Amino acid sequence: MTPLLSFVARSRRLFSIVPLLVLATACAGQKVIKTTADDPNRINVGELWLEPTDLESRNLFQGPGGTTLAPDPSARYEFIRADEAGYSKGYDVRDAQGTQWSVKLGPEAQPEIVTSRVLWALGYHQPPIYLLPAWELVGAQRGTQGIARFRRETPNQQVAGEWSWYQNPFVATQPFKALVVANLMLNNWDWKTSNNRIYDVTDSDGAHHRFYVVRDLGASLGKTTFPRLLRWTPFRGLGQGSRNDVEGFEQQAFIKGVDGQRVRFDYRGIHQRLVNTLTVDDVVFTARLMSRISDQQWSDAFRAAAYREPDQVRYIAKIKAKIREGLALGLRKQDPVLTRS
Repeated sequence: MTPLLSFVARSRRLFSIVPLLVLATACAGQKVIKTTADDPNRINVGELWLEPTDLESRNLFQGPGGTTLAPDPSARYEFIRADEAGYSKGYDVRDAQGTQWSVKLGPEAQPEIVTSRVLWALGYHQPPIYLLPAWELVGAQRGTQGIARFRRETPNQQVAGEWSWYQNPFVATQPFKALVVANLMLNNWDWKTSNNRIYDVTDSDGAHHRFYVVRDLGASLGKTTFPRLLRWTPFRGLGQGSRNDVEGFEQQAFIKGVDGQRVRFDYRGIHQRLVNTLTVDDVVFTARLMSRISDQQWSDAFRAAAYREPDQVRYIAKIKAKIREGLALGLRKQDPVLTRS
């Protein structure tokens, strides 16, 4: 066989293998959605969500930690170690009182504050996080630092593990489905298991609780843009969209249509299997919760993240438009003529 024919033969074999590799990767990427509860009838949904009966009075500027747990903007924070993992770099630091903080720098800091505040308002457990526009770092690394997210690490809250969007005790519950819808509405697309933590919390009176928390919410308030061709390839772990991108957030739609109880979303990420489990009832439930957030609370959430007023207005207008779309699905259920689009 001549060198040319040998090269052609090897090339044919290579191109015949590629589809098989893609197919194998696709099969490996198909995650089974199932509950991990021993008894699905005895799930403690309070570990994920508590009904926010006081939603209208929650302070979305200070968040769940209030002013008591906030970092001091004038303090000097001692460098412990650098955090080089993930999209956004950061530090672990310690203040003069010995409190440790996880600090995130870069474009994910602002949207994480907003998304965390909103999820907390809706009844989901969130750690105390705050934004500092400028702060001072001392120690092995030092200097004035720019805008950053500060997450407080407290001795009474221990991370017990991670939990998956696909396999957890709550997958069949309304609060879990609403959590997925809320993340769609805020365009948080980074649904890695490593972003979900199980906290074991001990109260001051010695009582113990377990909370399932979605954190590291910085890949939000942009748009999902992931090529369909790569959705089931080894490259599916790459970025699936933008973050902190008001133009992209405005451009992307929310609901594309409805087929019976199934809602079709303008979602372009890799978790379509999970998104496909959502129904009209799930969207309406979430929209009704979000509609209870007042204009002042929306403004407070974005002010807490140091967004400029023009960007606040644009983001809030788009979110409210999505809420109206969700509420409108409740009306569709009452008119059979409108159940398909």
